Amino acid sequence: MNKITQLFNIQYPIIQGGMIWNSGYKLASAVSNAGGLGLIGAGSMYPDVLREHIQKCKAATDKPFGVNVPMLYPNIEEIIQIIIEEGVKIVFTSAGNPKTWTGHLKSHGITVVHVVSSSKFALKAQEAGVDAVVAEGFEAGGHNGREETTTLTLIPMVKEQISIPLIAAGGIATGRGMLAAMVLGADGIQMGSRFVASFESSAHDNFKNTVLSVKEGDTQVTLKELAPVRLIKNKFYQDLQELYAKCPSTEELKSLLGRARAKRGMFEGDLIEGELEIGQIAGLIHEVKSVEAIVHEVITEFDEVKNSFRQPFF
Repeated sequence: MNKITQLFNIQYPIIQGGMIWNSGYKLASAVSNAGGLGLIGAGSMYPDVLREHIQKCKAATDKPFGVNVPMLYPNIEEIIQIIIEEGVKIVFTSAGNPKTWTGHLKSHGITVVHVVSSSKFALKAQEAGVDAVVAEGFEAGGHNGREETTTLTLIPMVKEQISIPLIAAGGIATGRGMLAAMVLGADGIQMGSRFVASFESSAHDNFKNTVLSVKEGDTQVTLKELAPVRLIKNKFYQDLQELYAKCPSTEELKSLLGRARAKRGMFEGDLIEGELEIGQIAGLIHEVKSVEAIVHEVITEFDEVKNSFRQPFF
């Protein structure tokens, strides 16, 4: 057992990212049943929907699972109360100050992990009392750090600064990637994009199949004036670029973005006008598989490559 498997009482140090519109109870419970840690993505759920998913997840697995909570959520107080009432024991927080809720959650016996994009924020999270941090590199899909630090450099920099367990995220979808992250100093990994392309993901099949066609250069981080987000270059993305050519105001960007754009793309399957969030590692994802098969594939490759390094490189 390593630090992450001990912290969460799981078999493998693999965490499934709590992604909006992709991470319902079916995905979270499947990952937990496969030996990792599944996370319900609260960021795309109304409070009553989150409660339903937590209850269904408890019925679908007897293994540990958690909830990912963006702290900018408008109903954050209600969300936190539901998590406590439903007896969830693991919470991953993101997009906000970890000091705000960490103490309250820990007073109810909840293990708290915070997602960061820099060693500076990793230190702040450690000072706030979190039990571990997820350091997410710029390769990741969805909302991203403004520092634009890639996983290859972020993980050893964060490792140098903190003493609590470290989970690497961004650009990891294979056993080789998992091993590389752990060689760099991570105690475990968080995968998002790889689990999007699973049977159990709540994403629309149109989106899952589009992920399989992504190649290098097909994603880009944009909307940095609002909240940086990595998107597939579809018509909506091109509309954004045309607007940027006119030096738009923040209000003009918000107007084009509108409401529920991510739901439209990832959950409802509108590949033209929807927001399609995925990481650069999608270029290595070639097939939609079951969660069980994904976890088995990652762990098998991890062990095979690790054992092959007993031979000298030169």
